[in-house]
Amino acid sequence: MYIAITAQKIGKGFETFNSSVTDYVNYLEKENEEKHPELQEHFFDQFNDKVSPEKVISEIDSNTAKLHKTDPKFYSIVVSPSYRELKHINNDPAFLRKYTRDIMRDYAASFYRDRTVNVNDIKYYAKIEHERTFRGFEKKIKENTPYRKQIAKLKHDIVKVELGDLKGNVKLIQKQIDKLIGQAPHKIDGKLLVEGMKKEGVQTHVHIIVSRKDVTNTYSLSPGAKFKENTTVLNGKEEKQGFHRNGFFEGAEKRFDTVFGYDRNFVEKYKNRKLFRVDPKKFFAMMAGLPTSEKQVALNMLYKAGIKIPTIPTNKVQLAYKAFMKLKKGGRGCFAFGFY
Repeated sequence: MYIAITAQKIGKGFETFNSSVTDYVNYLEKENEEKHPELQEHFFDQFNDKVSPEKVISEIDSNTAKLHKTDPKFYSIVVSPSYRELKHINNDPAFLRKYTRDIMRDYAASFYRDRTVNVNDIKYYAKIEHERTFRGFEKKIKENTPYRKQIAKLKHDIVKVELGDLKGNVKLIQKQIDKLIGQAPHKIDGKLLVEGMKKEGVQTHVHIIVSRKDVTNTYSLSPGAKFKENTTVLNGKEEKQGFHRNGFFEGAEKRFDTVFGYDRNFVEKYKNRKLFRVDPKKFFAMMAGLPTSEKQVALNMLYKAGIKIPTIPTNKVQLAYKAFMKLKKGGRGCFAFGFY
């Protein structure tokens, strides 16, 4: 399970939206454009399975009392179950809606306030998406960019040759293009992988739009708080502030396991993914002590994530750690385990 919380992005440029939630809602409606009404995914909240985009925009945009112009008006929570987790629940949207409603209870409970915060205090709307497309900042797109640029130039040359503005042989230029496509590191069905192309496999995930203010438009509930528990003085009065991010992430993980009876592997656990980032040596040392069956599953998952492990090693964990460190030195040791 991978969960990301980001503040509303205000301004101009790539993936930024204006002060209204309209742009983001329209972005989340893109999958419905060519689908039959019965196959479309709708926004939902804690109690309703179908909420119109217009209501989402109206409710979020009007719930911004006393926020400054540059303050985030809403937060985006993206819940991305792994392939294994989606397979476990048969990729069922009804299960994902139930899970979303469950973790939003945990989200509310993660706020540190003078009063108890529960899910009824949270104004949010969620939507399930089944597709993902490659974006320009992703590693595979960047690695393909030099090839794409050369191919674009050659295609332009073909047009110029056909117009008589350039001397050349169209067939030879096309052979160069075909050769570059073959040499490019990333392709899908023989086609050069480019920005905007749909990702393969099951890509189901949930987008949640959650208002910065509570349902009464009175209290600010920001998950971007720097501390999980803090006390500040406002107008001469002490007030509790904070959001327990780690507690929310771990709780969401445990919630999935409990509700759906999921047996989570060592490398899938949030605390171990964090450990992998900060102390890979300790991570692999702990993995060495796992029962054989669980260790084998963990090794297979790491292998699929791009951490190459020899087929018949004398010490799989030690070699896995060495392989990881080599990848890290080469700039490829990013965390995220490719199964998300």
